[in-house]
Amino acid sequence: MSNLKKTSLITVQNIPVTIMNVNQNDYICLTDMVKARADAPRAADIIKNWLRTRSTLEFLGTWEILYNPAFKVVEFDHFKSGAGLHTFTLSAKEWIEKTNAIGMYVQVGRYGGTYAHKDIAFEFGSAISPIFKLYLLKEYQRLKDDENDRLKLEWTAKRFLSKNNYLIHTDAVKNYVLPQKNFAKSMEWLAYADEADLLNVALFGCTAKAWRDANPDIPKNYNIRDYASILELTVLSNLETHNAELLKEGMDKADRFDTLYKIAQYQLQVLMEAEKIKELPEVIEKRREIK
Repeated sequence: MSNLKKTSLITVQNIPVTIMNVNQNDYICLTDMVKARADAPRAADIIKNWLRTRSTLEFLGTWEILYNPAFKVVEFDHFKSGAGLHTFTLSAKEWIEKTNAIGMYVQVGRYGGTYAHKDIAFEFGSAISPIFKLYLLKEYQRLKDDENDRLKLEWTAKRFLSKNNYLIHTDAVKNYVLPQKNFAKSMEWLAYADEADLLNVALFGCTAKAWRDANPDIPKNYNIRDYASILELTVLSNLETHNAELLKEGMDKADRFDTLYKIAQYQLQVLMEAEKIKELPEVIEKRREIK
């Protein structure tokens, strides 16, 4: 699995359950879920027993066929033919390695355990108990609602900052760039586009046109900034303010780009590190609530 992971924690019937967000997909820890069972110490066996049934294998195989082009269907058919037999056994690790499955993965070390995509984890919840599954769904939805509310607040704040900084930036172009150019009134937009692309290259590494050419399937009314992350939009707003000041100072374009590029890289690094650190207190607080 990819290393691009973000950890969350929910509490289901007093059981802490870890959720890993991997490349925008949520994977729920089956090992944590098993703790709701009276025979929790046999977590590995419980997961194995669930995997060995024909209905489980058909569900897993169908999920992989739908979402995983690299899924090994021949190996899947081999496992399915033995499902239900008294001698048939299957571990999560064996399933993943033999079929190239992506719906499950095994994590070692911190937050270790067997994880499954939320679709699969919810199905596994039925093996714990129907009541546990309902509470799992409820707590998962609450987590998603909280995340969405937080994102809405962040987007509102960023849009406000972006709008104001955009006005500052365009005003600087109007007052300090246009007077030095001989653009006809109908061509003044070129100066604004040129300065916008200066920021695009400093932050994203390409111009708006280059991004558009590289993404021909994106609707024409969308641009590179529409697909920027919240962190990138934060840095972009800061760059607009910085560039406005540099234009006032009369700094030439090459020197402005060098300065803006360094600012962009530094701010992105700081903000990304802060995002990683921000996750830890949330997890610690959740564990305190459980205790």
